[in-house]
Amino acid sequence: MTGLEIASHPFENKVNMASGPHFPATELAPASEIITEPLDDVIDTESFTPRLLALISTALVRRESRLLLRDFSLGTNDWRVLSALAGHPAATATEISDFLAVNKAVISKSVNLLIARDLIVPTDGPRGSHPLYLTRAGARMHDAMKPISLGGQDILLAGLTADEVAQLNAMLGRILLAMPMLDSDVGAPQVETQSY
Repeated sequence: MTGLEIASHPFENKVNMASGPHFPATELAPASEIITEPLDDVIDTESFTPRLLALISTALVRRESRLLLRDFSLGTNDWRVLSALAGHPAATATEISDFLAVNKAVISKSVNLLIARDLIVPTDGPRGSHPLYLTRAGARMHDAMKPISLGGQDILLAGLTADEVAQLNAMLGRILLAMPMLDSDVGAPQVETQSY
């Protein structure tokens, strides 16, 4: 019987949350402090847009990563860098990071890998910058990887008409305009400091 199962029995005075194999060692918690029923005020997961978008993104990345690794020994972030440079030659790692909204350290790791594989090449630019370019091998790799990315999109949109896809993309574009506000405290409730 696990700690969670024990918690469901009201006659137990104490519950050791560490009794299950997947829990780190913790102090004993009184059974009266453990919530075993759903709260009244929770997010509706079926209509919470960020969750729906996250599920879609996670599924796409999981599929893409698996296929890219299998076929090319590269990952999704590597593909994103190649794709960005295919459309924006001479972009720097910082510019790619901003364009993709991906952490600079993650982009730098992919850039170094792609340079090592002779798929992109850095050059000397103004003010110490290093514009990046695809090599011919990189362009061929881009063309070979592209169908995997497009295939994921095709799977997702198969049940929509062309007009519905256009409407969806237009609405997503409007949502993207609000992204800069996510870096601010706009809409964040003021929470009083208390013990949780």
